[in-house]
Amino acid sequence: MKFHLPLLAATLVSVVTAADTPKIFAGLFTKDTPVAAQVGIVLPPPEIDKYVAKVEAAARLDTKWFKEYSAQAKPGVPLPFHEKLGLTKEEYDEYIKLWAKREFKSVEDVNLLLRETLGGAWIIAATGSASNLSNLRYDEKSDVFRSPNGELKRIENIKADADSILGAWSGSEWRFEEETSLGKTKENIAIGSFEGNKYGLVVYRFQEVSSEGTRIVDKSIAVRFELGKAGHLKVAAAEQPGKTKPAAAPAATPATKPATKTTPKH
Repeated sequence: MKFHLPLLAATLVSVVTAADTPKIFAGLFTKDTPVAAQVGIVLPPPEIDKYVAKVEAAARLDTKWFKEYSAQAKPGVPLPFHEKLGLTKEEYDEYIKLWAKREFKSVEDVNLLLRETLGGAWIIAATGSASNLSNLRYDEKSDVFRSPNGELKRIENIKADADSILGAWSGSEWRFEEETSLGKTKENIAIGSFEGNKYGLVVYRFQEVSSEGTRIVDKSIAVRFELGKAGHLKVAAAEQPGKTKPAAAPAATPATKPATKTTPKH
């Protein structure tokens, strides 16, 4: 049988390229291409604070009811109206209008870089306050992230509502959860994109709670980045996240209620 070698070669190249990046990163990252990103927080207009204060005051009057009512709500979205929230219907409606005006505010510019290790694991190397992402290794065969704490296993995909704190976005999520005599540890990572596919998103959270219920650590970050070439950076290899910068030659001379948490499900 005779093969048309150029065509065969092109076919092999296309197969290798298609399989080069794990499916979970497809459309979000390009291997070994640094991306400009922003660690941010979502803030509604300051006028909302007076309504939040009323809800907090009402919650202190009946903490048991408020805890049970909050547990029934969707994660990350405002609680449904109830008279016991401490707001009139008119005030609640105004709160919802202000909530709809919330914006993602950048607090730090960072770089992200998807790279493959010699062992075949994948890392989202990151700079600045997002550097904890660099501790996670993704294994495509088992579809898990591994961290110094253990394996983060895939849980239900995210399909966030437009009213959720980050807005409408969808993605995949992984979780590590462990309970010992010393306390509880939770670690989550979620990767996806906003509705409209203009921005990608990585959300990470790490929690430690003592056996007495005291919160020891609760760190969470939301990292947003433009998709496609718009977010790509031209950075020298020595400056890329996850790369070691060579030593310089010697010189010649001597970081809201009634909404719930803003992070992945836990």
